[in-house]
Amino acid sequence: MKQFVFVYLGGNQPSSPEEASKHFEKYMGWLSSLGDAVVIPTIPLKDTTTVSPDGKIAEGGSSAMSGFTILKADSMDAALSIAKECPFLEIGGSLEVSEMMQM
Repeated sequence: MKQFVFVYLGGNQPSSPEEASKHFEKYMGWLSSLGDAVVIPTIPLKDTTTVSPDGKIAEGGSSAMSGFTILKADSMDAALSIAKECPFLEIGGSLEVSEMMQM
C-alpha cells in the first residue's frame, strides 16, 4: 500500500473555545474513522524558521503549512477521496496530498 502525506495549509482559527472544541472533536472523529490507514496522525507545526542557501536565518516560512498527516491508501484517487472528507476544509484550510517515495 502506498503512503501519502496530507499537508495542512491555512485555515481560520475558531472564534471561541467552544467552536474550537467542536471542530477538534469532529477532526479527531474523522481521523479515528480512518483506522489502520493512519500511519502518523496529525503533527502540528509551530515556530517555523527558514535557513537560506547563503546561511542566513529568518523567522517564519514561505508557506502556510501548519501541519501534516501520513496515511496509507491504494492510490492517489483513494487518498484524495479521504482528503475531501477532512474537517480541516470546513475552516477554510486546504490540503496538499502527495505520494511519498521510498528511497
